[in-house]
Amino acid sequence: MRLTDGPRNNWGMPENAHYRLFFVAGIIIYTAVTCWTDLRARKIYNWTTLPMWILGWVYQATFFRSEGIFNGIAGFAIGFGMFFVLWRLSLAGGGDVKLMGALGVWLGGPLTLKVIIASLIFVAGGVAILLVIQAFRRSQVLRPQPADINPQILPETSRRKSARLMAFAPPVALGTWSVLLLFQGQW
Repeated sequence: MRLTDGPRNNWGMPENAHYRLFFVAGIIIYTAVTCWTDLRARKIYNWTTLPMWILGWVYQATFFRSEGIFNGIAGFAIGFGMFFVLWRLSLAGGGDVKLMGALGVWLGGPLTLKVIIASLIFVAGGVAILLVIQAFRRSQVLRPQPADINPQILPETSRRKSARLMAFAPPVALGTWSVLLLFQGQW
């Protein structure tokens, strides 16, 4: 008897809960590792995204066969596709595109879309908090008089225009975990 045989729930997935263990473990480990590397080095490495992408296809094929493959294709198209557009607009990094592509294979189409929406909510909240913190810090700094300014210690002004205010993997992790908690019946 295969794991996909037997009764199915309202979403067409098997009642057998073995697939849930692999799903939750894979998602939690992947989002935690990418969150850590993005916060630490502002980079999402290929050594995390490529194995997760491959394992996502194995997961879908093993537990859900052709139905899972089509669900993985939909999730990949949504996650990778939407973030590819953001990357082209310089609003996301290449690692973010690969992060959502690999995550999309695991989540499938509907959950990937929910994770993107939840992640953007967390991004908006995070950016708002960072802007408030920056405004508070600026208000606490005593402004020097023009005669006190040393041109050699002026702040660097040639920063990249596309530098983002915050890393994107933490909001994706929070968005993913939130969606998995709120929509347990869909996975």
